[in-house]
Amino acid sequence: VQLQASGGGLVQAGGSLRPPCAASGRPFGNYHMGWFRQAPGKEREFGSAISWSGHSTAYADSVKGRFTISRENANNTVYLQMNSLKPEDTAVYYCARDIRWRAVVGGDDPLYWGQGTQVTVSS
Repeated sequence: VQLQASGGGLVQAGGSLRPPCAASGRPFGNYHMGWFRQAPGKEREFGSAISWSGHSTAYADSVKGRFTISRENANNTVYLQMNSLKPEDTAVYYCARDIRWRAVVGGDDPLYWGQGTQVTVSS
């Protein structure tokens, strides 16, 4: 099982990014997907999640209304549309997947993790 996050970068406050996370190795549509992030000196935290079907989503309060998670099961890819970025969004962003919903919403450690992509928001 492999998860490959990409599409991070340096952006000014108020800008947008849409990093994808590509999955391989197991049937993508069987898994819930989540995005987590870890800022310097802080613990990794839950950001957003989407169910295997795409019908259910969840967001941390810190990103609600600004970030949108989506998935394309045919392409084995999950996306995180990040708008109105703030300097406090600066972090390494990780995608993860699990068959357990509670794992991808931060209630437990997901079984599979990607390697992370750096997002830096300048003020």
